Amino acid sequence: MKSLFVFLTGLTAFFNLGLVNSSTSSGFQADVEAYIQEEVEPLARRQLIAYQFGKPLHLDTNRGVTYTATRFERLPLPFAPLQEGVAPPGEPITLVQVTATAQQWGDSVIVTDVANLTIKHPLFQQAIQLVSLQMPETLERNTMNTLVSANQVNFVNSRANRAALVATDVMSPHEANRIYGSMDAYGVPRFNGDEREDMMIEAGAYRDPSESPAIMQHYVALIHPLPVQDMRENSQVNTAWAFSDVNRLYNNELGAFGGVRYCQSNMIPYWVGNALVTGTPSITGGSLATSATYNIIVTGSPVLTSVEQQIYQVSGNISVTGPTGSISVTVPTKPGYVFNVYIGTTAAPSNLGLAAAGVSGVPSTGPLAGQATQIASGATVVITGVGVAQTPPAAPATGITVFPTIFIGNHSYGQVLLENPEFFYLTGADKSDRLNQTRVVSWKIFYGSIILNQAFIARIESSSAFVPGYNAGTAADIS
Repeated sequence: MKSLFVFLTGLTAFFNLGLVNSSTSSGFQADVEAYIQEEVEPLARRQLIAYQFGKPLHLDTNRGVTYTATRFERLPLPFAPLQEGVAPPGEPITLVQVTATAQQWGDSVIVTDVANLTIKHPLFQQAIQLVSLQMPETLERNTMNTLVSANQVNFVNSRANRAALVATDVMSPHEANRIYGSMDAYGVPRFNGDEREDMMIEAGAYRDPSESPAIMQHYVALIHPLPVQDMRENSQVNTAWAFSDVNRLYNNELGAFGGVRYCQSNMIPYWVGNALVTGTPSITGGSLATSATYNIIVTGSPVLTSVEQQIYQVSGNISVTGPTGSISVTVPTKPGYVFNVYIGTTAAPSNLGLAAAGVSGVPSTGPLAGQATQIASGATVVITGVGVAQTPPAAPATGITVFPTIFIGNHSYGQVLLENPEFFYLTGADKSDRLNQTRVVSWKIFYGSIILNQAFIARIESSSAFVPGYNAGTAADIS
């Protein structure tokens, strides 16, 4: 026993002296194999609704890129009965035409062979999936831009304009009823009416439409998720949507209320009012003349959508004192956004500025080459002249976010197609890539959106009680 005691005492002393080295994990980090999840996490979803309601229109090949739609205005009704033996003076036929220009849109993803060989997740397959999302989202974005250009505009609580809206001017059944009544009184054709176009979603077993209350004629409202919540504050709307949910006709439909079927989309553009951004004049570096003062407007667009969303108030008058000169503008610092700068001689500039070379983001090729657009966050751009005509969105009051809810009737707008969408998957070598070092996924389409009748589209602009709250999806930050 004594010898055992001596052994244990010695062993304790051995450890206490720190003479034994421990093998800890920190010494073997080079041998740790990092774990990467096999599956790829999903992206935020976008709700595509606008393209489906456009009347399909076809533009023949070899006939240019302009599509012209024609209608004849109805004849006025006779004011008085005929006089015996006297022929009426007759009525002229009034012809009305609207046109749209088809444009070619497209994009591509290039993956090198090294990236494809060394990255865990197959990049070429991921590129295919991402491009398959990009194409329809582009069409949706473009269609929305066309719809918000329509000229029938109303403002909640009968405000005079967008800048007059305040935070409490939210969407409500009263405002929806006002638009419905106006459209119905005018005679805007409804969906599922005499000129019904079948756009039912394929959900569940087929049911004879004649057996469904959904056959009732209706208009459609395209509405952003935040004004939707304002509408849900009304118990009658909640009840109506709950009972009509089983009879949905369209993609992302919420239900029917007051003769209108509401379809929700998080791709509906909206506008956030911001304090003005001004500029510093210089007597050199440009061609701006001293014959007039200049005003500028800055707008910011999320990189992922390129929709002008952050709208800054118009600057005060800026005078160039040289014989000619320029104006230096530092755009706001807002990660995830790019900026446009507009310039003009009135308080409503309607031209992009010309940008001096070397500014981060400004395009050097394409139709907007050299224009003050796509400027990187926080960059300084020198405006050297007045560029191409383009009108910025009107600014809401500073701190106010404005959402449009768009009411449409049948045959209100169309999608003009010159060339069907095409996808290309290039994986082989050619003369320009003789070592087959790249893989390319791309798409293109030749089309345009057209408003067929301005009277058949109306929008109401509102604020929302639900703008603040979610950092990744607030009106200021969502992309």
